[in-house]
Amino acid sequence: MTLDEYLKVRREEVEAALDELVPRDDERPSTIHRAMRHSLFAGGKRIRPILFMAAAEAVSDPDAESLKAACSLELIHTYSLIHDDLPALDNDDFRRGRPTAHKVFGEAMAILAGDALLTRAFEVLAGLTGPSDRRIALVGELATTSGTVNGMIGGQVADLEAEGQPVEEERLLYIHRSKTGALIRAAVRMGGVWAGSSAQQLRALDEFGRSVGMAFQIVDDILDVTATSEELGKTAGKDAEQEKATYPALYGLEESRRLAREQYEAAVAAAEMFGERGLRLREIAGRVVERSN
Repeated sequence: MTLDEYLKVRREEVEAALDELVPRDDERPSTIHRAMRHSLFAGGKRIRPILFMAAAEAVSDPDAESLKAACSLELIHTYSLIHDDLPALDNDDFRRGRPTAHKVFGEAMAILAGDALLTRAFEVLAGLTGPSDRRIALVGELATTSGTVNGMIGGQVADLEAEGQPVEEERLLYIHRSKTGALIRAAVRMGGVWAGSSAQQLRALDEFGRSVGMAFQIVDDILDVTATSEELGKTAGKDAEQEKATYPALYGLEESRRLAREQYEAAVAAAEMFGERGLRLREIAGRVVERSN
């Protein structure tokens, strides 16, 4: 398969699995389930669960439970987007080309929809039937990466507190490594853990995930400056409007592109140890840097 074919197949598998894992929109209380599904099935690249699967493939052949485990990442990611878009945080009206959850269902229901997706993610991991030590490790990985110490929530706090402040290199690195990079890194690590990676393999996957996560956010910063709202599926130019700490604000566009490429090269080097099994990881790293939305 080409990379495009691979991504298409994996996206369809993730969509089908998510559909089974989340309550139907007519199940009582239906409003919360409709709100959850509104954001969860609004489109998106599903890059986090796909990275989980690609990392698992780099180590061994994924088992039947791998896809469920991978979907926990998308549940967490969608919860974070719903909350990020709230008026108290980034105050966005559109996400993935459609009105955000709070615009359709109100702020209270949007908050609860995010909470419900967060809760469901851990319920999914707890219900896996694979080895208990790996299941526990996945729960720990996802909880840590979603939390306050070098995790997603910590990154969001630092991002909010940096608005309107002079952009500092150390603060910018912390925000990007935590707010976006942590969950991408966790996706790669979790795929390896579930597939039974050795300590050496997990170190390589960790380095790959760290580099891809950073490249992903640098490119996000660039696209907020260079792409249109239609291309992004959300409001363009919000970073500058809110005076956020970004790579273009600190380094300019050309240097930001160079730094993204540098992170891509580090990711590819980390994945080399997996040989042919690591091909998809290397290809996905390239797609992250080259994407236009």
